[in-house]
Amino acid sequence: MAEITILIAFLAGIVSFLSPCILPLVPAYLSFLAGTSVSDAKKKVVDKKKIIISSVFFVLGFSLIFSVVGVVLNSLLGSAAFDVRIWLSRIGGAVIIVFGLYLTGILRRALEALNINYLSQTHRLQPKRYGSSYLTSFVFGVAFAIGWTPCVGAILGGILTLAITEPASAFNLMLAYSLGIGIPFIVAGGFISQMAGFIVKYSGFMGKFTIVMGFVLIALGVLVMTGYIGAIAFFVPMGLGG
Repeated sequence: MAEITILIAFLAGIVSFLSPCILPLVPAYLSFLAGTSVSDAKKKVVDKKKIIISSVFFVLGFSLIFSVVGVVLNSLLGSAAFDVRIWLSRIGGAVIIVFGLYLTGILRRALEALNINYLSQTHRLQPKRYGSSYLTSFVFGVAFAIGWTPCVGAILGGILTLAITEPASAFNLMLAYSLGIGIPFIVAGGFISQMAGFIVKYSGFMGKFTIVMGFVLIALGVLVMTGYIGAIAFFVPMGLGG
């Protein structure tokens, strides 16, 4: 069970990276971290090694925060009574379903009709620059984790809720989500000059990834809420052994 939910958390991180309001801004992120300009990045007039190292420090920043959240959840809820965990699963499963419905667009359209758009708002903390660009990158990563959630609130919320319902795996879930965002970010740092073309070419598919993740969260929420999440652990090996 833990392996499957960790995989889902990792995929959720990738979907967050590919979301329509993170991916198009990746060149700008990377340029800011490396202290260069987007135009120089497109012209390949950049220190690629510096960009990659800056990306690593950025990833370390938000991975640290997400991992700490996982440790805190494990510490606070790891020894919770059985009855408490059952209710956490029921409530958490329902919350995950809501996040999934939002990602598919079903709930989002209903909320927009009611002029409620909190989950689609951008919340940012802008860190100041420091003498070291790597320190700036690390602090920016911390700020990203704490308050920079453009369009990934529902995805991150779903994984956080899953971590609450599985406190023993909370650290691994949050770390997997961090790696899901972080690995593509570091790879993008190595290909920053090609990012603009990639974004233009594949921008039409990005929204579909989010919708698919929405349905995955809905299915996961149903399993968590009904207490059948453990069934995945038996179903997948059977399917692989097939």
